[in-house]
Amino acid sequence: MLSERLWVRRMLGLVVAVAGAVATFGSVEAAQNLTLAPGLSFTDDSSDSFPIRGSDLGSAEIAPGRVAIVFFGAAHCWNTNREAERLVAVYPKFREQVSFVVIDVNHPSGTQRSLMRRFYTGYIPTIVLLARDGRVLYSGAGETAMRRGDTQALETLITTAIDGA
Repeated sequence: MLSERLWVRRMLGLVVAVAGAVATFGSVEAAQNLTLAPGLSFTDDSSDSFPIRGSDLGSAEIAPGRVAIVFFGAAHCWNTNREAERLVAVYPKFREQVSFVVIDVNHPSGTQRSLMRRFYTGYIPTIVLLARDGRVLYSGAGETAMRRGDTQALETLITTAIDGA
């Protein structure tokens, strides 16, 4: 049986480890219930709205032990709209396995600013895929496909991260 002193040390170590993980990886909830904003243009930059709607969009969760995809985009960008359409299309398939973090680069939440400093390169759209341990597995600006609605490359990136991370 563990001595009381040893048990207390182990519990304190666990608390410090959990606190460090929360400080490193962010908040408790990732973005959920992702949908496209209505009335988006996929051929020009006329859309006033940020292309993705959902709950907890201000989240910056990169939960330990879970693959995360961080999407950087903005309103008035048809490339962002088309990549957002892909992300929203794959969301139902991967939402139970992947944390989705969605960042409007013109209006990031306070918790998202640290992710912008770490991963945003100044181009939209940008996708960053993180392994379960926080390593960057993929970081790319621009669209993941040439044709609207083509999710194959994005799905392959996510599946590879889940299988190998």
